[in-house]
Amino acid sequence: MKPTDISAPDYFHKVVDCQWACPAHTPVPEYIRLIAEGRYSDAYMINWKSNVFPGILGRTCDRPCEPACRRGRVEETPVAICRLKRVAADFKDDVKGRMPRVATKNGKRIAIIGGGPASLTVARDLAPLGYHCTVFDQDPKAGGMMRTQIPKFRLPDSVIDEETDYILDLGIEFKAGQRIDSLKKLLAENYDAIFVGSGAPRGRELEIPGRKEAATNIHIGIDWLSSVSFGHVDKIGKRVIVLGGGNTAMDCCRTARRLGGENVQVIVRSGFEEMKASPWEKEDAMHEDIPILNFMVPVAFTHDNAKLTGVTFQKVKAEYDAKGKRSLVPSGEPDQTIACDDVLVAVGQENAFPWIERDCGIEFDKWDMPKVDPKTMGSTHPKVFFGGDAAFGPKNIIWAVAHGHDAALSIHKLVSGEDIQERPLPEVHISSQKMGIHEWSYDNDISDDKRFKVPHRDKVIALKDIRTEVELGYDVKLALGEAQRCLNCDVQTVFSTPLCIECDACVDICPMDCITFTENGDEADLRKRLKAPSPHPDQDLYVSSDLKTGRVMVKDEDVCLHCGLCAERCPTGAWDMQKYLIDMTYAGTSCPSKARSAA
Repeated sequence: MKPTDISAPDYFHKVVDCQWACPAHTPVPEYIRLIAEGRYSDAYMINWKSNVFPGILGRTCDRPCEPACRRGRVEETPVAICRLKRVAADFKDDVKGRMPRVATKNGKRIAIIGGGPASLTVARDLAPLGYHCTVFDQDPKAGGMMRTQIPKFRLPDSVIDEETDYILDLGIEFKAGQRIDSLKKLLAENYDAIFVGSGAPRGRELEIPGRKEAATNIHIGIDWLSSVSFGHVDKIGKRVIVLGGGNTAMDCCRTARRLGGENVQVIVRSGFEEMKASPWEKEDAMHEDIPILNFMVPVAFTHDNAKLTGVTFQKVKAEYDAKGKRSLVPSGEPDQTIACDDVLVAVGQENAFPWIERDCGIEFDKWDMPKVDPKTMGSTHPKVFFGGDAAFGPKNIIWAVAHGHDAALSIHKLVSGEDIQERPLPEVHISSQKMGIHEWSYDNDISDDKRFKVPHRDKVIALKDIRTEVELGYDVKLALGEAQRCLNCDVQTVFSTPLCIECDACVDICPMDCITFTENGDEADLRKRLKAPSPHPDQDLYVSSDLKTGRVMVKDEDVCLHCGLCAERCPTGAWDMQKYLIDMTYAGTSCPSKARSAA
């Protein structure tokens, strides 16, 4: 193998698994170290640059970073990355003075449809560059689905208000209560670009017998949650069935418990482990005495004189073919009818674009979705871009933020007359952490602590008020303990071939056996000769140039824990611990922040 080029921007980025897994590429270990130092405002601003909504995401993110966390390789649970993000938001000082200043307008006008996370990200990135951004939203306040579909007991309005105001205060024109009914008409207003972040506003129907007859007490989940959010609905029947196994279903059932539902059940066609809801969402629902019944398919709504009386279910089981594909087939057990007063249907969401004329230059696919370039977020119309759920269907907030960054960069390049397909490389900063022979500028002491639980409000109190936040968040002491569990994966082991005397001291002290000195060969051959098994070829090998004996040093990045023992043990300093900071290139997020001083 050729010597590894560690100067390539993606090499060490890929090694920082949590940041690599985050769609917005938030520098996770960097802000966790700042939290451990009590520098909450710095930690918040690092988050704000990449994920835009630290306080919101610290409560609601789907946490793609956590399954990637290397802590999960040495014990069962990863670092509570998401909840530490909330710590930065909860304990920061006033950061208004660290936000970008309102820029002098450059004469370019951008129309943004929808006031959700993708749209606000676009506005946040472009406004500091001087663009006049106009956000059109049918609701009275910004936030989109973050405000209308996430219950207040999970995400208080005060948090949404604070973080949307940071963006709107950048000189954004927010036109509340203005629904766009014609894209062609908007195009005629000669905006320099248009961004569509209208979400997936239509809940999927369940057309089974009895749906029309008992319609009064059968509610589409996301519409019902919005009605609750706006205060249009404040009660529900005592017996409630929630159909669906995603996070919306979990929000529906927990909301129903707070509005008078005494016997609330979630009923799902799939198995428990196959449900789309996040594991913690299911745990929270069950903690509130909501049972989840699996492998039951609704086949009819029962009713009496147009009054809903129950739901009839067919019991199914999972069968798998030779390729492992699952099918649900009848189990042979009798159908079961469960009595109820109300049903909440949360079986999925769909996009709806009746306001986009099909002759305005935007092509749609066979699923009636716009054709969108996943790299640039551009449509087949050169001035129209999409993001969030409007682009590829329902996902989550952090993906919407990532789409917004990509779209804003494309819009900026388009208006500047540049090729939107050319994407700038991120900035990479690598700095040695050595302060002495065995002293480092970061805390590399080993923590044996297990994951700290986030305190919750007493269940009896929480269920009394739909606006009482359930999770209380970490206090300072718990936050410090959880932050200490981070393995500092962005502090990389960097090897210098000329300094190595091949004493093998690093091999002896490595607790993971991830370092091997051996003859060179092709990758498949080398992986067979490593000291520790190499089951994950998707993570690279770090290969040195030829040493004096003709051997090479090979380190498996998948196994390394970045503990720094190799650098402490090396008598010649051939190993060094160097902090790697990747700064993703967004359209316009420079701000007078002291956060970068941490780098």
